[in-house]
Amino acid sequence: MIINTGQRTDIPAFYTPWFLNRLKDGFVMVRNPFHHSQVTCYALHPEVVDLICFCTKNPGPLLPYGDILSPFQQLWHVTITPYGKDIEPQVPDKKKIIEFFRTLSDRLGPSHLCWRYDPVLLWGNYDINYHIRAFSTLAEALEGYTYTCIFSFIDLYGKTLRNFPMARRVSHENQLFLVEQFVEIAGKHGMKLVSCLENPSFAALGVDTTGCLTKEKVEDLLGVSLKIPSYENRHVRKGCACLLGHDIGAYSSCAHFCRYCYANENRAAVMENRKQHNPFSPFLLGEAERGDEIKNARQESWIDRETSLF
Repeated sequence: MIINTGQRTDIPAFYTPWFLNRLKDGFVMVRNPFHHSQVTCYALHPEVVDLICFCTKNPGPLLPYGDILSPFQQLWHVTITPYGKDIEPQVPDKKKIIEFFRTLSDRLGPSHLCWRYDPVLLWGNYDINYHIRAFSTLAEALEGYTYTCIFSFIDLYGKTLRNFPMARRVSHENQLFLVEQFVEIAGKHGMKLVSCLENPSFAALGVDTTGCLTKEKVEDLLGVSLKIPSYENRHVRKGCACLLGHDIGAYSSCAHFCRYCYANENRAAVMENRKQHNPFSPFLLGEAERGDEIKNARQESWIDRETSLF
C-alpha cells in the first residue's frame, strides 16, 4: 500500500519531529476529516507500506533523517513555484528549496523526485510572460535532478476563494498557450510535462494526462507489478486515477498560508489547530477522545511477488 502525506498539510515542513516519532512507534492515528470520531490506525512498516509519497514545499527539515527513512521506498513531490510573499507568505526562499531538491535527488535518484509547478495563476505581475521566464529558469535549475514536472491551473475551491477572492480562472486560450510553452521548455531540460487533473486534450500538445500517481507510474518507479485489492478506493477525486488514499495529514494545519490553498479554512483555524499539536501524540492534531471509533486499516503489500520475481 501507499502512505500519502501531502494532500491535507505539509508534514516535512512543519511536523517532522512528529513524523519521526510515528516511524519510531510504527503506527499513526488519522481522523476522518468529515467524521471526527472515526479514526483509522495505520501501521508504518516497510512490510506493508510499499511507498511513502511526500508532497511538500519544504523538504528541508526531514533531510537530516535519511537513515530513518531509508527502509521505505520514497517518492517526493516538491512544489517550487515563482510566487513571492504576496501569494506564499511563509514558503522559504526558492533557492533553498532547489538545493534541498537536488540533495534528495542525489540521494534517491531523479526518478524519485517530481517537481510540481502548481497552481498556475495569472494575477498582477504574474502574467504569461512572467510564467514563461520563471518556468524556464526553474527547469534549468532542476535539469538532471528530475524527469517529471507536474502542473495544474488554479481551481477556485470554496476555501481558495475565501482566502484569495481576487483569484480568477485561467482562460482556455491562455492555458493552451502556456502548456505549449511549458512542454517545449520541459523537453529541453529532459523533463516530461504531466498534468494534474487538467483538460485531457492537453495530450495532443505533448502532455502526459494520465495522472500524477497512477498504478503504472508507481510500478515504473518501484520496478514491480502491483496487485491492488478490490476494496481499495482508488478514485479519491472524480476523473482522477491516482492512488491518493491513506493520507495521514489533517486539514487547516499548514502554516505556509498560501493564498490559493484548498486545504486551509483560514489563518485563524490553522493557528488554533497548531496549538493542539503534540509531537509525541499518535494524532497529528490532539489526542484520543472519548467516543472515538478506532479501526485498524486493512493493510498489505500491493507488490505482486509472483510477477516481480521475473
